[in-house]
Amino acid sequence: MAGDRGASVRFDQVQKSYDGVSLVVKDLNLDIEAGEFLTMLGPSGSGKTTCLMMLAGFEPASHGEIYLNDKPINNVPPHKRGVGMVFQNYALFPHMTVAENLAFPLQVRSMSRAEQEEKVKRALEMVELPQFGSRRPAQLSGGQQQRVAVARALVFEPDLVLMDEPLGALDKQLREQMQYEIKQIHENLGVTVVYVTHDQTEALTMSDRVAVFNDGVIQQLSAPDMLYEEPQNSFVAQFIGENNKMNGTVTAINDNICDVKLDDGTELKAERVNVDGVGHRTTLSLRPERIETVPDDAMENIVPGKIEDMIYLGDHLRVRMKVAGNDEFIVKVRNRSGERKLSEGQDINIGWYARDCKALDPVG
Repeated sequence: MAGDRGASVRFDQVQKSYDGVSLVVKDLNLDIEAGEFLTMLGPSGSGKTTCLMMLAGFEPASHGEIYLNDKPINNVPPHKRGVGMVFQNYALFPHMTVAENLAFPLQVRSMSRAEQEEKVKRALEMVELPQFGSRRPAQLSGGQQQRVAVARALVFEPDLVLMDEPLGALDKQLREQMQYEIKQIHENLGVTVVYVTHDQTEALTMSDRVAVFNDGVIQQLSAPDMLYEEPQNSFVAQFIGENNKMNGTVTAINDNICDVKLDDGTELKAERVNVDGVGHRTTLSLRPERIETVPDDAMENIVPGKIEDMIYLGDHLRVRMKVAGNDEFIVKVRNRSGERKLSEGQDINIGWYARDCKALDPVG
């Protein structure tokens, strides 16, 4: 079960409608490279799971074509696509042992008993459950059941594995552990993984690239660090991580920096990302960890604020402030020796660089 053997996937102008009127997926064009770990991320109803179900063959596309290794598969039934599938509810057969669950997809493919036993053994070793073959799913923990579900999806050595919210039923610690293990398995085997989740941390942790869906459209397709550091629109900025949003009007543009007058009159400078021009509305996006409570003189933006309350979170303080007419302005202050002492009710100046503040399309 080793080697680079991933499959390439292509969605070509794919649409999906359940009622013939409204589109759940709108003109999707997406290329997934062989061996890539791509996550489809978005809120409920954004179209991500529908895309996965069309790729698996459980839902037909209303328009367009899906290709697997450059071959059209719209008319290929699910069991002939050679795709492994992992579901949130595990979908293990309760009346079968773990080994029998893993052997089932091999039996369907008419493999010999000896070959089945060898592949089941290797699959159980891969997910570190070599001694659990004789147990039934009910005798396993949630994490162990999920390992078995992953092993079953991989036991017949597919080129493509689809995962639909596979860790949603696990607690935080188990979920984080399984994130690491699934990523390790992917790297060791070289298969292509298409993963669906609404959990942004999961997506950022595991993926080579992330496709952020909303309203049936990919809003941005980027590596995890680019999604966080360089959001291309306000939806992505709001959905990925925490940020402060500030509404205003563009008053000047100088190359990639623009001047913005906020609704309360505060004037700021921001990096121009997605604005129409001078006189147009914009929403600024600013990550809480980019803000300094002891501003550097070189910072283009230094504004007064008042501390409303603080929450101690170990490695940092989460400080809620009133800034530029916003009572929910969040600043993350690192917990380190020599850092400025803060207190509720305190008036302080805070600052940030223009490059850390993104001028995006208007919200509201």
